[in-house]
Amino acid sequence: MITLLVAHDLNRVIGVDNKMPWHIPEELGYFKKVTMGKAIVMGRKTFESIGKVLPGRLNIIITRNEEYSPEGAEVVHSLKEAIELGEKYSEEVVIIGGAEIFNLSMEIADKLYITVIQNEYDGDTYFPNYGEGWKVISESTEQHSADGIVYSYLVYERK
Repeated sequence: MITLLVAHDLNRVIGVDNKMPWHIPEELGYFKKVTMGKAIVMGRKTFESIGKVLPGRLNIIITRNEEYSPEGAEVVHSLKEAIELGEKYSEEVVIIGGAEIFNLSMEIADKLYITVIQNEYDGDTYFPNYGEGWKVISESTEQHSADGIVYSYLVYERK
């Protein structure tokens, strides 16, 4: 199963200057819960924005750079390679960004884990449109971070 996991604002902003425009520790806990024990796939820029290998998961990085090899992560050069490697590790392969990887994988995804931040942020990176072809199978009540950011968790399956 291929899933995409993302937090975006009301305009589908996911980043600005290779960083998330918000900090919600509670949402990071949700991210960990959804991804723990699974293969996670990300682009090089996303990996570098995280700054380290995430423990308890197979970290797969997609890059065009043939010489890129961060310690503790698997490096591949295509989405196809990433999926094939991830499926050997776990039944669910979770794609965590960035925008280019999300765009490439949207048509093969089976499920979306979306955290919607109920605000608008300045950004330069967006999650692709996902309206048609998806149905909500789970939706949390409104959540509030310690510093007052309102958000909710939605899970979609392909129709």
